[in-house]
Amino acid sequence: MAIYADIIIDISTEKLDRTFQYRVPESLRDRVCPGSLVSVPFGKGNRVITGYVVSLTGEPEFDPDKTKDIIDIKEDNKDRPVGTLLQLAAWMKHHYGGTLIQSLKVVLPKKTPVKPVEKQTVRLVASEETVKACMDEFERKHQVARLRLLKALTETGAMDRTFIGQKLNVGSPVINALRDRGLAEIERTTTYRNPVVTGIYGKKISELSMDQKHVVDAVLSRYDAGDMKPSLIHGVTGSGKTEVYIDIIDGIVGRGHQAIMLIPEIALTYQTVARFTARFGDRVSFIHSRLSAGERYDQFLRAERGELDVMIGPRSALFTPFPSLGVIVMDEEHESSYKSEQMPKYHTRETAEEMAKISGAAFIMGSATPSVEAYRRTVTGIYELYEMPERITGGELPVVYTVDLRKELAEGNKSIFSDKLKELMEDRLSHGEQTMLFLNRRGYTSFVTCRKCGFVYKCPHCDVSLSLHRDKKLHCHYCGYETPMQPLCPECGSRYIGGMRAGTEQVESEVRRVLPGARTLRMDADTTRKKGDYERILSAFADEEADILIGTQMIVKGHDFPRVTLMGILAADMSLHTGDYRAAERTFELLTQAAGRAGRAAASGGERRLMGEVVIQTYSPDNYAVITAAHQDYKGFYEEEIAYRSMGDYPPEGHMLQILIEDKDESRALSSAESMAEYARGFMQDGPTGIIVSGVPHDAHIQVIGPTDASVAKINDVYRKVIYIKSKSYELLAVLKDGIERDRAERKAQESHVEFDFNP
Repeated sequence: MAIYADIIIDISTEKLDRTFQYRVPESLRDRVCPGSLVSVPFGKGNRVITGYVVSLTGEPEFDPDKTKDIIDIKEDNKDRPVGTLLQLAAWMKHHYGGTLIQSLKVVLPKKTPVKPVEKQTVRLVASEETVKACMDEFERKHQVARLRLLKALTETGAMDRTFIGQKLNVGSPVINALRDRGLAEIERTTTYRNPVVTGIYGKKISELSMDQKHVVDAVLSRYDAGDMKPSLIHGVTGSGKTEVYIDIIDGIVGRGHQAIMLIPEIALTYQTVARFTARFGDRVSFIHSRLSAGERYDQFLRAERGELDVMIGPRSALFTPFPSLGVIVMDEEHESSYKSEQMPKYHTRETAEEMAKISGAAFIMGSATPSVEAYRRTVTGIYELYEMPERITGGELPVVYTVDLRKELAEGNKSIFSDKLKELMEDRLSHGEQTMLFLNRRGYTSFVTCRKCGFVYKCPHCDVSLSLHRDKKLHCHYCGYETPMQPLCPECGSRYIGGMRAGTEQVESEVRRVLPGARTLRMDADTTRKKGDYERILSAFADEEADILIGTQMIVKGHDFPRVTLMGILAADMSLHTGDYRAAERTFELLTQAAGRAGRAAASGGERRLMGEVVIQTYSPDNYAVITAAHQDYKGFYEEEIAYRSMGDYPPEGHMLQILIEDKDESRALSSAESMAEYARGFMQDGPTGIIVSGVPHDAHIQVIGPTDASVAKINDVYRKVIYIKSKSYELLAVLKDGIERDRAERKAQESHVEFDFNP
């Protein structure tokens, strides 16, 4: 009986977003399975192209005599949990848009075949008498290299071939000569490329605090009872969330399953892996974009073969092909880096929740500053909430000083540093303690503020900050409102109005000017370009090779440096006025996380207790995000923020779909955008077809805004237009997105490139 495969072709265009049927030749029947990457002849010219097998069937869709055969198989995927990943890809396509092939490429990352790593060991095999005779011979004939190698082998018995070349300066001819004389043999073994640096074992905390133990016991009890409701751990900075994750994972691994540990940034890998290797040894690994193709390939291979218990990494680690996934843990759940910027523009939190549901695994999130969306789900009972309000060291939260930069300017201080921050930096330097300076560069130069009175231009329709464009006009990215930029502040008439401009290099120069004896390290995009740069800078600071660490947001997330007693937050307003409805939330998160880096050491018997102090420099000291962050008051912030979101129908109280249209022809881009906006506006008037589906309320409605120019209206001669569609129902927006994709396919309107982004 013939077997046929339904295959999705590897061409990311809307018109080919369907399966094509091919016959599975007899020679490949035992290898082809759902998820396999195969080569097939495509089109009239039988161009060889790759595609993914979605399903197998015994029923031909067309005339069997006209059905083409699969040419070859590139990856069989038999060891992968393919059913789970195919299901997840279909969910992602509906939930986030794009083509099925784009989703498949995310969840089934290509395992690039690479040459295995071969380890060679040179082992001494001759008798003692033979060795002595040969050594005498080599000495007599002045064969120095052979003598040196043979002497070394008599002392060790066996040596790594690479070590012999590097340390003994002995090449292959000498090694081969000893082999040919029967003195040595060469053993060859295949090894994995292991990105985990050996010898970075972190400390293991033997006793959990009461708060920690309560969370671990509660989560594992629910797991054993089959209760897979997602959990959110809200713990203040320094409350020991990582140790809680480790204990929960240890418990679930002990029950015969594997775990995925998600972290928001590569910069956190070093410390996280160190903590996990203390518990799991070499059964933990990590994966991220900076690994070589060979290293990535070997980590997936180890996971498939059940040789790993824990995989650590950013977004891509979520798709590790474990045979029996038991738990997904998502640290720093609030981080924006969990949102993909490539199609499909998936959010890791939502995708991990779906992955856990499909796999029957537990899903646990943690943060000192949970996202408003996640916390809202604890209020409505969708997530289980656990709270850890105390630091495990018993230390108090740091003392926070909020400095009004408007007053500093009025008093004649035009420096990057306020007088208070300079005074505290000098104090730390004199006591041999460390300082971190965080430059909040989110929204860098995009908003306009008055340095004298703190005035910020805002959209009168959307209550978000306006952004300054190159046309010298201020634009709203949501509704298209624009107004000319004025040279003087409309509030106080000051000429101190414009974009904020400061970089880490300028900060480092200013530190050297005001504190000439201070040793500095800088951590930003420029200093972390190469593999290993993160670990090098962080370990140097941990070893107290520098007094001051200067950096962008990568230095404030999850790092634990006991000697840091001062955190200076420069330009807190950078993220407060980004033209984004999440601006206050982003600011609160960054300020709280940054403040949490100071004063993390346990109390010691020394004369000076390592208390933490934080200086927040801002032009908006009265903003609720700044006030609540200074007091580490998450609930106070949440209540203010959810009221604001409710008024504007912003997530999680409402939902938003952004449609980006790109085209080299501006009139065609605008025409495509207008036709999609027209379709969306007519969507609710066309009767119930396609709307009455599961999860969509009968009274749901939509609001269409635009089309208008994108925040960056033109890139590389490509024009960019956007449409925003708002609704209380996410599912209604997803159904509308499907309708727009179908409408474009039917009209064959493929010229303009279109991307969908939910809750951008």
